Amino acid sequence: MRLLVTHCSVSYEGRLGSRLEPALRLIVFKADGSVAIHCDAKAYKPLNWMNPPCTVTERDGTITVENPKGERLVIDLHEVVSDQAFELGDDPGLAKDGVEAELQVLIAARVDALEEGFRLVRREFPTDVGPVDLLCRDAEGRAVAVEIKRIGEIAGVDQLLRYQERLDLDAGLAPTRGMFVATRIKPQARVYAESRGIACVEVDLDELRGNAPDDLRLF
Repeated sequence: MRLLVTHCSVSYEGRLGSRLEPALRLIVFKADGSVAIHCDAKAYKPLNWMNPPCTVTERDGTITVENPKGERLVIDLHEVVSDQAFELGDDPGLAKDGVEAELQVLIAARVDALEEGFRLVRREFPTDVGPVDLLCRDAEGRAVAVEIKRIGEIAGVDQLLRYQERLDLDAGLAPTRGMFVATRIKPQARVYAESRGIACVEVDLDELRGNAPDDLRLF
């Protein structure tokens, strides 16, 4: 991973086009080819970014990041404050807490309750940005990525969208559906998910443990 702190300006050339005026920013280059540009605000969300795969070239104080679609980030470096690289190695991945792990096991055992005709393909289906909790097929044979949380928040929806983006690169899976499952989904997360075509399902853990017949509620 490369961490570059620099006074820079950034232009995006793609479907719409945008520009960041000169300011001090952190640019993160990851080994998977992704690039993210951060300011000292906006929590975890970057100001602009490019998902892998992409090509990074650096010449005469300008860094150009381009993806296979022809979209480009052009970063003009005005003053470099810090430029450091670190070898992080393989990550063991996110360990779910007891509730999320139990939910995954219980739901995987009866995925047809999420939607009639569902069948499980695999738990922890791997992608290059992390494993999808459940990969299923619906009654029409379409691949469905299922993300399971104890409490459903916007960050979980973003996580699911990243998984779908990677799965959709596989012609045998694309186009995927997304399903967000939690014991409670916050209203803002529900609105966001549904605006992106993701189905939201709330489950009752106690009823799941008791194997009650009407334990899954689809809204």
